[in-house]
Amino acid sequence: MRLKDFKIVVFICLITISVVAQTKVTGYVTNLSNNAMASNVQVYDKASGLLTTTDSNGYFEFTSTKNSMILVFYSAEFNIYEQTIDLVSDQSLNIILVPLEEELDEVVINARRAKVFELNRLKDVEGTAIYAGKKTEVVLVDQSMANLASNNARQLYSQVAGVNIYQNDDAGLQLNIGGRGLDPNRTANFNTRQNGYDISADVLGYPESYYTPAAEGLKEIQVIRGAASLQYGTQFGGLINFKTKDPNPTKPIELISRNTLGSYGLYTNFTSLSGTKDKLSYYTYFNYKKGDGFRPNSQFESKNVFAHIGYEFNEATKISGEFTHLFYLAQQGGGLTDAQFNDDALQSNRERNWFRVNWLLYNLKLDHKFSDSTNLTFNIFGLDASRDALGFRTNRVDQLDPGEERDLIKSDFQNYGAEVRLLSKYDIFGKKATFLIGSKYYQADNYEQQGPGSNGSGPDFEFQNATFPNYPDQSQFDFPNLNVAVFGENIFYLSDKFSVTPGFRFEYIKTESDGFFQRINTDAAGNVIFEETIDDNRQFERDFVLLGLGLSYKPSTSLEIYGNISQNYRSVTFSDININNPAFAVDPNITDEEGFTADLGFRGNYNNLISYDLGIFGLFYNGRIGFIQKELSDGRVISERGNVGDARLFGLESLVDFNLRKLFKLGNGYSFNYFINTAVITSEYTASQQSGVEGNSVEFVPDLNLKTGLRFGYKNFQASLQYSYLGKQFTDASNSEEAGISGVIGAIPQYDILDMSVSYTFKRFKLETGVNNVLNETYFTRRATGYPGPGIIPSAPRNWYATLQFKL
Repeated sequence: MRLKDFKIVVFICLITISVVAQTKVTGYVTNLSNNAMASNVQVYDKASGLLTTTDSNGYFEFTSTKNSMILVFYSAEFNIYEQTIDLVSDQSLNIILVPLEEELDEVVINARRAKVFELNRLKDVEGTAIYAGKKTEVVLVDQSMANLASNNARQLYSQVAGVNIYQNDDAGLQLNIGGRGLDPNRTANFNTRQNGYDISADVLGYPESYYTPAAEGLKEIQVIRGAASLQYGTQFGGLINFKTKDPNPTKPIELISRNTLGSYGLYTNFTSLSGTKDKLSYYTYFNYKKGDGFRPNSQFESKNVFAHIGYEFNEATKISGEFTHLFYLAQQGGGLTDAQFNDDALQSNRERNWFRVNWLLYNLKLDHKFSDSTNLTFNIFGLDASRDALGFRTNRVDQLDPGEERDLIKSDFQNYGAEVRLLSKYDIFGKKATFLIGSKYYQADNYEQQGPGSNGSGPDFEFQNATFPNYPDQSQFDFPNLNVAVFGENIFYLSDKFSVTPGFRFEYIKTESDGFFQRINTDAAGNVIFEETIDDNRQFERDFVLLGLGLSYKPSTSLEIYGNISQNYRSVTFSDININNPAFAVDPNITDEEGFTADLGFRGNYNNLISYDLGIFGLFYNGRIGFIQKELSDGRVISERGNVGDARLFGLESLVDFNLRKLFKLGNGYSFNYFINTAVITSEYTASQQSGVEGNSVEFVPDLNLKTGLRFGYKNFQASLQYSYLGKQFTDASNSEEAGISGVIGAIPQYDILDMSVSYTFKRFKLETGVNNVLNETYFTRRATGYPGPGIIPSAPRNWYATLQFKL
């Protein structure tokens, strides 16, 4: 669909807006024992979730277009109270809550709050975003028993169905998540955001995430699958949005300090300050990490600062600013061949490889409420960052480092953008509806240079062109990119139970490449026998419209049937094309990927006994980009990255979480849950111009992805046990089993991992400890094509951690 069709879609959506009055519900909540007003009581609609919270005078109010609803009044200090109300006119309520007879400590209160409602899915509308009919999952980090100090993704995302994770970083410096056949490398197939704004290097030209927020500073992680392309971008994976903790609303200063010791010299410190004073609020943290790594030549040090400041002018207008800085330096032990891994999985023959990241993010956000039914958000954001990679790389992974000049790649990323969203609730033909319109402007100016580094052993990130003028791999490029997008969605509630949500996204993308690369060949004595400088200046413009549709049917408060379909698009990154990599070649005719994603499933919460989400999905690619084994005219066989062919994937994803505390009728001090998370996927290349590909399995698709676990708590004590299993998966379209001398492509064998953790709270102190990979499984999840390889990157053996938290 082109620009003309897009204008028609926008016109049709705009003419549907007709804002009318809604039913208003107000009231007061009081304490039965002393008739005092009850503040901070949460008011829920049992079908859709949180509506509002009582203020310091026990007062609450909200508006609704429903005919009736079941209201639930919840506070950790009171018994839960439910009331059904008819909304034929404005309502005024007086609610009296009965205090709990048993005094509960902080841990029990938090556990009780978590088990009352499984709030791990997004509502139809949140802020200025629409999620109706989409597959959404929310990781409640505050309630997680994961190893937060090291951002252990296997534990953090244990209840997100079908997630495929690279597990080679024992400090959590980078997040590598895929799923549904998407390459997990630096989460490049998701749109990654922090509090709603982009954090990756370049959303179009280099969508890799070198920065991952500290899990200890997060409130929740929102995961929205492929249908998120309409609101957040064009990517196949969807959205991952990291939401940091909110400022403490009741104290001017709250201090939390967490110190962690662990295996292999791991030490981390997380210290946060938070509070609210009148109309000003803030939340800030500093996170420090260092360690030796579980392999030789793998030391690291990281420093991360985050600051949020908010100011509330009045009930209608708020403004906030955020600042994030991350710096880390890591030595990289390099990759292994299959033979090396089988001989000694933790060995390293790279002593001079280093990686450095310097990441600076900033954001300014305005929230304005025109009325109870119309909200506006305006985000200005930017990135000033760099990543430098230095080391000895060769396509023969087992070759010893000769100690000569090293390959140095320096990348600078400077981008900025703005996104505006307007959401309005209205009535049409007597039925309620919600309309969202938004626009995004994004400008990037990236720079990348490759050339000779020093012949020393330390992290010297300066080019040595004068010393080594004949270095063969040299290039220098500017990558200016421009993106303008307009998007919209509209929820039409055809009844109180059934909604239809059509949407669109118009994209204008302009990517450019301006630079050169050199080809220099030398003889055995180092004399230049061939030298050529090739200018490579390209410009690629495209505009298109993506369409999508979501459906939701809620026959009862415990069941929702949902479905969605959305087009997807992924642009080729010039930075991938113009870097010389000895481990693989790039097809010069590589082009963008296109396709669509569809979901159908049912989810809900039955009587607070079982929380479930079961669904099927389909993902369809045209021109999927991947690796194949290719034979050249001179008889050599290389790995080539390019458009492999068309592919389709079908899968079944399910998550079932049982509240055993209620099943076994345990007391208020207990929590007891069992979950099982399963994904079964089948995949196939349906067409390809490359020989030996059609009919093969798609890369990064384990036949079975299973995570299951138990969590038990009694008052201040909690414990969890988690088991993870991933079946065999391929890393190239040729379905190669082993990669020979390069280690870059080949199968990733099946593996299973057991993790355990416990925690205990005493007054202001909390102790957390655990063991990851309890059974000491030897395994790997990644074959790296570049840094930190190339080759097989082993995963961590058995390791322990212990965290002491102090709150003031």
